[in-house]
Amino acid sequence: MGNRIQPQRLFQKPRTLQNQLLVLVSVVVLVQIFVSGAIFTSLIGDVLIQQIGKRALDTATTLALDPVVRRALVEGDSSGEVQRLAESVRRGVGAEYVVVGDRFGMRLSHPDPSKIGQEFVGGDIGPALEEGKSYVSHAVGTLGPSLRGIVPVRDDAGAIIGFIAVGYLTHNVEKVIHVHQQKPLVFVLAMIVIGLLSAVFIARFVKRAILGLEPAEITSLYRERSAILEAIREGVVATNEKGVIRLVNKAAYRYTGLEPGSPIIGRQIQEVLPEVGIDDVIATGREEYDRDYRIDNKEIIFNMVPISHQGEMRGIVASFRLKDELDCLARELAQTRDYTEMLRVQAHEYSNKLHTLAGLIQIEAYQEALDLILKESTGYQDLIQFLAEAVPHPVISGVIIGKYNRARELKIEFILEPDSQLKDIPDWVSQEKIVSILGNLLDNALEAIRDSEHPTGPVRLWMTDVGRELILEVEDAGPGVDADKVGLIFEKGVSTKGEGKRGVGLFLVKRYLEDLGGQITVSRSELGGAFFTVIIPKTKAG
Repeated sequence: MGNRIQPQRLFQKPRTLQNQLLVLVSVVVLVQIFVSGAIFTSLIGDVLIQQIGKRALDTATTLALDPVVRRALVEGDSSGEVQRLAESVRRGVGAEYVVVGDRFGMRLSHPDPSKIGQEFVGGDIGPALEEGKSYVSHAVGTLGPSLRGIVPVRDDAGAIIGFIAVGYLTHNVEKVIHVHQQKPLVFVLAMIVIGLLSAVFIARFVKRAILGLEPAEITSLYRERSAILEAIREGVVATNEKGVIRLVNKAAYRYTGLEPGSPIIGRQIQEVLPEVGIDDVIATGREEYDRDYRIDNKEIIFNMVPISHQGEMRGIVASFRLKDELDCLARELAQTRDYTEMLRVQAHEYSNKLHTLAGLIQIEAYQEALDLILKESTGYQDLIQFLAEAVPHPVISGVIIGKYNRARELKIEFILEPDSQLKDIPDWVSQEKIVSILGNLLDNALEAIRDSEHPTGPVRLWMTDVGRELILEVEDAGPGVDADKVGLIFEKGVSTKGEGKRGVGLFLVKRYLEDLGGQITVSRSELGGAFFTVIIPKTKAG
């Protein structure tokens, strides 16, 4: 069976948002104009009917007061004076007929003289003759359907002696109404044109406002944005230019201690996170990175970036994460770096030793080769054996071994006091922080000696856990710390090594000691350089 050809649809649904808006707005405008036109023409018809009826009623009322008419209804109109008066009035007001009738409904006047003396047709004169009412009526007379105003005629005593009927044929009234209804047609057509042009403008404006995206693309972007935000492990909060929260992800609830799903969208960020100085960013428009804030008893690192469009700030995006997580990552990187450095140093050192051994063997200096092997293996193994007993914490022992190897590479004597001991470390004290403190102090000591006039001077390390505190002492034979810089060396970016140096190590040492409730002092060492003393209480404060 062959494929049947489907007939093409004459009217295809608009595929783009701009065309959809154009069609929808055009339909709304046209429907509104047509409905308004229908209401307007209906009102014109009603008003004209009321005006024509009022004119007929006013004409009949005026004629009912004429003495000639009243006298004729009492005495009779043998001379036809009422007929002449009625016809004169009819032509003057443009009515189809002006009928004067007596109290029995007999005509005294009519456009057709042959109908004078006959009974008035229409059956609607009862209220005028019986109740004395003046009114507008729709009825069918001898000339056809008409709109008539009927008024009773009274004598001097107030008795009803007849009636006056002034009428306009219905089809003539409709012609007048139709003529008046056609007059606004030009304005209606102009409104249609303006409406269609407005529809085109609105469609193009909306298209530009949404960057030319289609609804399906906007939906896809929104879903992607939501998925990306929830996939980010950092907390994210976005506000408008007034600080009103417009967006927040789940991680932000978790880090700030807010109840997940709590209604914070639409609230001021100062109400939700009063500890964060986002007002300064909104006021100045300057970016801020790595700012520390304490929220819900947790230290959080904030990055805040303003959102700008065409030179105007439209809001702020703040991302943040727990400082402990960043510190943990930094420690892991530092440990990896130290481990890599230790392996590099060991490889370099053992390469030198192997070359030395090879040379000694080649010159048949067997005893010297044996002595070198015993010396190297005994010294290194003694250090490992000592640390295994005195410092039974692998990460701390690892950093000491790494710095020992680094010192040997730099040809610097590394002295670990034999009475050192660091066994009793409380569970609440982070060993990673002790590693960072010890590593930074030893690095500073090695660099101080390397850059000094005597680059082989010793570095001494002593540790003890006896008593209520952990005590670490690191001293070197370097140039030491000037008295005027003792209070500055723990500031971030301040270095005693000259311009361009990092100035971060001692800053981190001080910050970690603050977290542990400890303290550090600096003095002059007997070796000639700096003497750092670290004291960490075993009992947690508070």
